Amino acid sequence: MTDVAEAAPGDALPIVVIPVGVDDVALDGCLAALEATTPAGTRVWLADDARGGPRVRAVVDAWLAATRMSADYSRRTRALGETAHLAEVLRACGDADVVILADDARPASGWLVRMARCLRESPDATTITPWSNAGETAAWPRLGDVAPLPDDPARIADVLADVALPAEPLPAAVGHAVLLRGAACRRVGGIDATSYASWYAALIDLCLRMQAFGGVDLLCMQAYVGRVDEGRPADGDLDRVAARWPHWNARLAEFLMDDPLRAQREHISRAMAQRDASDAQADLFGATP
Repeated sequence: MTDVAEAAPGDALPIVVIPVGVDDVALDGCLAALEATTPAGTRVWLADDARGGPRVRAVVDAWLAATRMSADYSRRTRALGETAHLAEVLRACGDADVVILADDARPASGWLVRMARCLRESPDATTITPWSNAGETAAWPRLGDVAPLPDDPARIADVLADVALPAEPLPAAVGHAVLLRGAACRRVGGIDATSYASWYAALIDLCLRMQAFGGVDLLCMQAYVGRVDEGRPADGDLDRVAARWPHWNARLAEFLMDDPLRAQREHISRAMAQRDASDAQADLFGATP
């Protein structure tokens, strides 16, 4: 297993793109977690669609001055809108694999290395999504629920690595953190910024278009990225998704009702309970766990 803090030599990591919003506190937490859990030298692009105010810029400047990442910040003079801006960013990345990381996300240890490995080991995969407290179809511990951010995300990440469950398919990727296979994204024309105002809906559409060409959206069972809140569609966006993809609502509802990942979540929960019991026993007898 690759170390949670550093990628193995020769492991190419994707570019991490963070669309910068208006919440300086959320962004500060995201960048702090990113710094603590991501290998040094990882390419990070903070992409600001003319949204961040002075407090956001102060957070960005302080982080850029201290980070171990290979980081850049861009700010448009006039806003394009969420999807149009992301489409522009992905075009600039070409065929490179890219993680779109929400600016209120809280990545846990090993997240990027494990997601990148999952993409390499799954030739048909076009997106990789990690577990999250606010991950909808990728939610843990309960499907579809928004749970509080965990107090110790590293503990969850360690258990996920120990259990080492294989990746499983999702109906579509989820927007807290999604790794896009760049070549596949370009093959289908990238993000449809004309039809959708929100990344939430544009991501569903992008996944379904890539699936039409044989792509698969996978949940990386060994990676975890928390989020302060779940993403939301813009007004009318889900109606446009349903008009273009009439099967989508039924497919999503079937996934939520059948809960095909229940057994995996229960397995992880048992492993976590066992670890807690072991740690408690070690503390009781004064041993180092």
